Amino acid sequence: MDMKFEVAVIPVSDVDLAKTFYDSLGFRMDIDYVGADDFRDVQFTPPGSEASIIIGSNVTSAAPGSTQGVQLVVWDIEKAHEELVGRGIDVSDVFHDVGGIFHHAGTKARVPGPADDRGTYGSWVSFADPDGNSWMVQEITTRLPGRRRRSGARSWAGSGTRGSRTASSPRA
Repeated sequence: MDMKFEVAVIPVSDVDLAKTFYDSLGFRMDIDYVGADDFRDVQFTPPGSEASIIIGSNVTSAAPGSTQGVQLVVWDIEKAHEELVGRGIDVSDVFHDVGGIFHHAGTKARVPGPADDRGTYGSWVSFADPDGNSWMVQEITTRLPGRRRRSGARSWAGSGTRGSRTASSPRA
């Protein structure tokens, strides 16, 4: 049986502020549903992703800003950094971890610049939404065996425009 990750709920305090932020990232807004009793469900999908996030009111009991380390992947970390900066996002500089391909919690053990050999899984940037929910962006240039790489999907890193397609920047 196939199981695919579909959605993550990101707890926020101000839905409209968060909506503006995620739109500024270039995420596609799929729905903004307002229901009774202060219920609101806003779903966004990152460029090239099959999975989405939900922000809203009365969609989770988690505290705003409590989600840490949500991970996105790109094929070129430097282009992704450049695009995020160009979108006005307060993003970290490109870094790699002193210990290898994953990262320590917080900013502990960050080494400035991409991984020395620019090896897959080794380079990162990070940012947070207005509530402090943190996001990690990882460069993956070659998937480990068993992971599929699709070409021709929408790009985020280096696309310069929302929803553009580039053959050189396939989706993870």
